[in-house]
Amino acid sequence: MIGDPVLDRVASLLGRARRILFITGAGISADSGLPTYRGIGGLYHDRLTAEGLTIEEALSGEMMALRPDIAWRYIAEIEANCRGARPNAAHRLIAALEQEKPMVCVLTQNVDGLHADAGSRNLIEIHGTVHRLRCNDCPHGRKVPDYAGLQIPPECPRCGGVMRPDVVLFGEPLPPRAIERLEHVLQDGVDLVVSIGTTSVFPYIAGPVVWAARAGVPSVEINPGDTEVSHIVDHRLRLGAAEAMAELWQRIHPHEPAED
Repeated sequence: MIGDPVLDRVASLLGRARRILFITGAGISADSGLPTYRGIGGLYHDRLTAEGLTIEEALSGEMMALRPDIAWRYIAEIEANCRGARPNAAHRLIAALEQEKPMVCVLTQNVDGLHADAGSRNLIEIHGTVHRLRCNDCPHGRKVPDYAGLQIPPECPRCGGVMRPDVVLFGEPLPPRAIERLEHVLQDGVDLVVSIGTTSVFPYIAGPVVWAARAGVPSVEINPGDTEVSHIVDHRLRLGAAEAMAELWQRIHPHEPAED
């Protein structure tokens, strides 16, 4: 990649930027061994569950209310496929940039918790995280490292209700506080928007890129394939997330060792 002019231009933008919004999807976790997917994973691509349901039906808010055992069965399978995954270079380098810049915010669709594990603190987990449980019937919540040994579905120790992962299931609204935080970030202003590993099919994920185009703010997409915002962004890197971020980091920090 040495001498690639697009990488050089994007590295220059990253190096100069003081306020950056990163938008990430399943593609950023692919180098950590997780499947890329729309909402859930390659686990259920074009096939029904054992109950003859689509995965959208099985993992819906309605199913969690009516048959939590079914919803939990597939949530637990997803968590098991994420278990043991570690942040890759892309997660770590975004977190490192947060330490260097006045403001770096990550808006992620991922529920795997890898951005937090890498050290990102200004993090908007718009779809929640599998590592946090909350009760359906009372305000009780708790963090869990994984679901190993967890009774499925788990019972709330406070009220005896059903605990559920604090994630957005199909048919459920986005968390208002997360939307408000994103709105505040854009209102306060950013000088670079970087979309990584997402097809940007959801309006709230494509929205900041559209906002950047209208506001004259530079934008970058890192994704091997075409997406809903590929025709809008100023610069495209057709690379995987970890490879692209490692190349960019080396250009910004030429005297530091490369990330693996």
